[in-house]
Amino acid sequence: MTGYVLLFLSGFFTLAYGETELGCDTLVASGNPEYPPMLWHPEDNPGTLTGAVPALLREIVEPLGIDVVVRDQGSWARVLHMARLGEIDVVAGAFLTDERRTFLDYATPPITWSPTTVWVARGKEFKYRYWSDLRGKLGTTLIGNSFGQDFDQFAENHLTIEGIRTIEQSFRMAKLGRVDYVLYEHLQGQSKLTKMGMEDEFVNLIPPVSSEALYFAFPKRSACNTPAFREAFARRMAEVTEQRRIDDLSRQYAEKYLESGD
Repeated sequence: MTGYVLLFLSGFFTLAYGETELGCDTLVASGNPEYPPMLWHPEDNPGTLTGAVPALLREIVEPLGIDVVVRDQGSWARVLHMARLGEIDVVAGAFLTDERRTFLDYATPPITWSPTTVWVARGKEFKYRYWSDLRGKLGTTLIGNSFGQDFDQFAENHLTIEGIRTIEQSFRMAKLGRVDYVLYEHLQGQSKLTKMGMEDEFVNLIPPVSSEALYFAFPKRSACNTPAFREAFARRMAEVTEQRRIDDLSRQYAEKYLESGD
């Protein structure tokens, strides 16, 4: 099934097209804990992550007889570090970059597409139409964040963007005038600001700096990352993508996030 990247998984189980030994009984996943409603760490279940993406992952693999454990491994930068070492089996939601492809295999089709927004404190808006309009200004985002290969390269060469551990801190810095803007995905920024009670204190500038595909990605060094599961995972992924399950799950988990104490 060309065009599809693989997953790794568990034991012996029966697929619609026969039995396959996959070599893993449990799939250990992690991701960006600052990414509601796709992923976040719930206060009532420490050490785990919840959200639309873990729910989608379970819908894909549990019918195949696979257990999914979604762990909070700390910051996004630490998650990527652990993925590089093969200490987790799946990164539950990542943009594609050349650097990440050196240690990750990406599963297609993507989970969804995610626009990234320039967020500014209300009353501190500035002229913005092109990436070049961000030159000379100080931005902030999460440590390890990527917004697509092209923008990342432009930012490295021409922009000043500080990596911060939490997006809440980034928004507070912008509110205080310590930085000019925050780079963050549109849906996730809306969720965070609403949760912080600051949804009326920020505006997002148009157009987005990028709109990138969000993928499940599998560390090359994971013992679970074997060719045996590629076709099975790709078929299940195609089914749930065609059903646009991520849209339904995103709405459900957006409500859960705003109602929670997290």
